[in-house]
Amino acid sequence: MTYAYEGAAGLRAERVSREAGGRLVVDGVSLAPPTGATVGLLGPNGSGKSTLLRILAGVLAPASGVVTLDGRALADTGRRAVARRIAVVEQHTDTQVELTVADVVRLGRIPHRRAWSAPTAGDERAVRDALTRTGLASRAAQSWHTLSGGERQRVQIARALAQEPRELLLDEPTNHLDIQHQLDLLSLVADLPVTSVIALHDLNLASMFCDRLLILREGRAYATGTPAEVITEELIAEVYGVRAVVTPGSAEGDERPSVRFLRG
Repeated sequence: MTYAYEGAAGLRAERVSREAGGRLVVDGVSLAPPTGATVGLLGPNGSGKSTLLRILAGVLAPASGVVTLDGRALADTGRRAVARRIAVVEQHTDTQVELTVADVVRLGRIPHRRAWSAPTAGDERAVRDALTRTGLASRAAQSWHTLSGGERQRVQIARALAQEPRELLLDEPTNHLDIQHQLDLLSLVADLPVTSVIALHDLNLASMFCDRLLILREGRAYATGTPAEVITEELIAEVYGVRAVVTPGSAEGDERPSVRFLRG
């Protein structure tokens, strides 16, 4: 069956569910990111963040509900067409093959090329643009294996940008990065001219860089809204089981709250 939803622009999930190991890991979740927004997925470990991202990417099929892209069900859209629109950055990526930074970024052009065809001038231009946007132009010839964790994540974002996507999905991209690389990477993502959905653990980073948040708890959508609407002391206690003090944004128009966790 082909599904079509009039006026449903962009990437949307409508009441999607997915089981694993005999339990619902995503349970009737809906998500409609505003075009160009940075949306944060938050929740404790096991709340369904990674599974929801894989459903949005079309890697996993929902047991119920539907994911649509511009009103057409993702399941009815060819994989190559999906890959031209949606780029994914996983938590960890590695290879034993000796590749340069530019080689990795060129992988993002695969959805735009015929099998065994040589790169076109358009492909090389997209790779150069992605390297420049991520500040990696001077590293193009450097070996992937010589890069730090933060640099590798930046290369993966460049590879995703070389796909020329309109939607970018990132699964906990700041894991194992130091504070400077966390800030640099999320600042880069937030400034990109794409719709981004990012799974995160850190509430303060989510507040700083995300326009909207979706909080998951045991696979269900627990709360959604702006950081100021969602990040409250009550929510943190109920979802994460910890006490915290939430400082609201300043009177100068900065409505992004900050969180200080309490011991005990």
